[in-house]
Amino acid sequence: MADQAFDLIVLGTGPGGYVAAIRAAQLGMKTAVVERENLGGICLNWGCIPTKALLRTSEINHLLHHLPDFGFEAVKPVFDIGKVVKRSRAIAKQLSSGVAFLLKKNKVTVFDGDGKLNGNQTVYVTKDGKDVATLKAPHIILATGARARQLPGIEADGKLIWSYREAMVPPMFPKSLLVIGSGAIGIEFASFYLNMGAQVTVVEVLPRVLPVEDEEISAFAHKAFEKQGMKILVNAAVKGVKKGGDNVTVTVETGGKSQDITVDRVISAVGIVGNTENIGLEGTAVKVDRTHVVIDEYGRTGEPGIYAIGDLAGPPWLAHKASHEGVICVEKIAGLKDVHPMDVRNIPGCTYCRPQVASVGLTEARAKELGHEVKVGHFPFIGNGKAIAMGEPDGMVKTVFDAKTGELLGAHMIGAEVTEMIQGYTIARTLETTETELMHTVFPHPTVSETMHEAVLDAYKRAIHF
Repeated sequence: MADQAFDLIVLGTGPGGYVAAIRAAQLGMKTAVVERENLGGICLNWGCIPTKALLRTSEINHLLHHLPDFGFEAVKPVFDIGKVVKRSRAIAKQLSSGVAFLLKKNKVTVFDGDGKLNGNQTVYVTKDGKDVATLKAPHIILATGARARQLPGIEADGKLIWSYREAMVPPMFPKSLLVIGSGAIGIEFASFYLNMGAQVTVVEVLPRVLPVEDEEISAFAHKAFEKQGMKILVNAAVKGVKKGGDNVTVTVETGGKSQDITVDRVISAVGIVGNTENIGLEGTAVKVDRTHVVIDEYGRTGEPGIYAIGDLAGPPWLAHKASHEGVICVEKIAGLKDVHPMDVRNIPGCTYCRPQVASVGLTEARAKELGHEVKVGHFPFIGNGKAIAMGEPDGMVKTVFDAKTGELLGAHMIGAEVTEMIQGYTIARTLETTETELMHTVFPHPTVSETMHEAVLDAYKRAIHF
């Protein structure tokens, strides 16, 4: 078994782990990563990337069924679910190979296996029960990610009840399905299957879908989904499931009344659980709270020399948060000056359903809870020429400003391509921009981004096109 010394060891190569490793190598650290499955982690192989490939397919399918709206006549399109899945998996494989190339380019040593802390700055690596290597480093970053949470009695079986993994590679296309949970993962899968032609029911235990979003955005999304044919049950709880030969009957309780819904398949999307098991945390000062490792603003745990980043370290559970967290952690380890701690308020959130949803900063309700006097602006997509020309008039942008200082407290968007536009408001928050700079910024015409400008103007009663 090899015995090797490094400056830094990273457990896990998701968007947090591999980015941290590359940044460490750039700073001159001798770096190793340990990966038990696929380079790129869940995000690249079973999350962010392949789901976006599927969602792109569903967008195309939606457009193909609305060709007459754009002046086309064509035979009704059909799809091959096997080929749809094959394209998604090929994209994931391509990008996983890209991560391998980047690690090699930056001279990061990759160990294939399971990594486990063993005290004295040591990591044991094993593969299929066999010893691979003993690694030593003064700094070890835990980036082991998370997995789907399982509801008791409704555990994913890979056949009738799916987790996100099975939902991404269906052997057959279900005519009907029920999605438990309306967060980003649940709504994205609901949107994909709905736009590919399935009958979809979403069950949410909280009072509204996309519950972390601003209330107005949630309400807009709810109406948009129902208009598309999605059935949504809020304030609802799944009380049990009964599996049939090739279907599932789900008992759902709403308002004290129960109803049975029979569908081909069920997707469980009720959150995640941190992968804290079997990585050697026993006997360390690393604290775990509700399956997630407790860290400070630089990724440091309670154990000197041990750090944690990404989904393992708690919300928001986003790939870009993990990557940025990895960079901050490594730069702090390297002793760089002026390393800015993570500010989760400036991390944008994106949901790639139809219509897309994106946000950054505080919701209006949260801003008021924190004592801010606010100015709020809105602008609908129906007032934007580019959105209408695209055939995407359903959408809205909302801005929340501090009435006294002009600080942009939050921005919330729903509509076509808003996940590409939210970075504008994110940059504004990072630069601590006020309404004045945003008003003075010239937005190109015709673009959907003009809605962002108008939403700022509207907060100060200066909107032009609405």
